Amino acid sequence: MHRILTITLALIASSFLNAKHHKSSELKAIFDGKTLEGWTQKNGTATYVVKDGAILGTTKEGSPNSFLCSNKLYGNFELQFEVKLINNELNSGVQIRSQTKELNDKEKKRGDKFGRVNGPQVEIEATKGKGAESGYIYGEACGGWMTPKDKLKPHKHFKDGEWNKYRVLADGARIQTWINGNQVSDLVDKEKLKTHPKGFIGLQVHGVRKGSGPYSVTWRNIKVREIHSK
Repeated sequence: MHRILTITLALIASSFLNAKHHKSSELKAIFDGKTLEGWTQKNGTATYVVKDGAILGTTKEGSPNSFLCSNKLYGNFELQFEVKLINNELNSGVQIRSQTKELNDKEKKRGDKFGRVNGPQVEIEATKGKGAESGYIYGEACGGWMTPKDKLKPHKHFKDGEWNKYRVLADGARIQTWINGNQVSDLVDKEKLKTHPKGFIGLQVHGVRKGSGPYSVTWRNIKVREIHSK
């Protein structure tokens, strides 16, 4: 009887732990659809507002790259979001594992106060012209393209003027991306992992020259599932 009771308690405890683990691995919304709570703009003067349940980012003439960044930092995770370019002329992206570094004199004069956003960026770009580089990985302010040049193959997975579903899986040195269910990138970069093992998620509104724009990009259904080491 004692043996049966011990086994039963062990099974109950195991079920509880598994349930708890399962719960922690679910996708969780990091944008509530109503406010920008949990996010901070770190660079640039582009505007970010909530409109129709989405985050709408709009360029400001003469502004450098702007980033709306999650207050929480993430290391290994799955990220899902939907994005639509209101203007196909605007290049955009989503930062992952990103951080800030000390400002140079020019940036200080502009009034930036958080430090220059830098880290891996998942590209967002319309498919006009020769095609798009959407979904490939760029090192924002940290070396340029992380995706090798011979892997930067234009594709038509991104739908211009429509909502596009992105999936990003960052696990260790490996970063994989999908757009509308199509895998675009499977990158392993051990060196970048050393410098950027963890950081914030950032929504980029690309800088534009004076006389350009305004251009807009919008995001919704932003969710993250953290991956914990066994």
